[in-house]
Amino acid sequence: MSDILVVGSLAYDTISTPSGKAPRTLGGSANYFSLAASLFAPVKVVGVVGEDYEAKDLDMLKTRNVDVTGLKTVKGKTFHWEGAYDGDMNEAKTLATELNVFADFNPELPVSYQDAQYVFLANIDPALQLRVLEQVKRPKLVGADTMNFWISSKRDTLVKVLGKIDALLINEGEAEMLTGASNAIAASDALIKMGPKAVVVKRGEYGFVLRTQEGYFILPAFPVATVVDPTGAGDTFAGAFFGTLARSNRGLDLASLKEACVNGCLLASFTVQGFGVSVLRDLTMGGVEKRAVEFNTVTSRA
Repeated sequence: MSDILVVGSLAYDTISTPSGKAPRTLGGSANYFSLAASLFAPVKVVGVVGEDYEAKDLDMLKTRNVDVTGLKTVKGKTFHWEGAYDGDMNEAKTLATELNVFADFNPELPVSYQDAQYVFLANIDPALQLRVLEQVKRPKLVGADTMNFWISSKRDTLVKVLGKIDALLINEGEAEMLTGASNAIAASDALIKMGPKAVVVKRGEYGFVLRTQEGYFILPAFPVATVVDPTGAGDTFAGAFFGTLARSNRGLDLASLKEACVNGCLLASFTVQGFGVSVLRDLTMGGVEKRAVEFNTVTSRA
């Protein structure tokens, strides 16, 4: 088992869905990723928060085997995002984005983090993703996520990142936007030619497409009757995916990638059942294993 380094955002989100409204609930890519990944392997997080970031939220990470040495608290307020889902639960309407201290985020890795074997670059500025890669020594596996803003505003820099990573996790709309393809399969075909050895196109309630040089692996999402809040489901998937790979420590062999994708689906299905990290923060491996049995029943041909 190897430690995982994740660099990303920690935030407070205000989220409205047909199920209700959650003001200033804990969010951010690094939080979702860390809580999911820490069920499988120890996590080290690099990020920045403001003076308003509550001690209980830091303590929650620590109790989940997350090292917060690389987390800086600076003067000002923590990144805050407000969004709403109305009808289409696959896409949020952004109502407000307050970057606050995250606007000046410049990741600096503690010396103890620079030997990290598993490195995940959450959807921060591609230029910052490259800066992180300059600070790590000889990682065994590097993964990354991105978002539509970076695809439209910093495509050239993002393409450089793709040439330096092993695994890309990206949602379907972003994959099509980046490649110009019209569907997830065609997009994954194009992305695998841009550098990554493995590409996972996340498709929300429709599951995922895994593309490697060996071919495809496709499964639906775990069926959830009531989606309370889909925010962070993709980051949760990424955390479980990378956590699984770090636990097995077998690299990108197809069996490990398949297991990682299944665990990504399982963990994401828990996240969407509550606002923010409310379900994820209390999740245990026992709960995951029980759902794995149910998922196998749903997807098995036997």
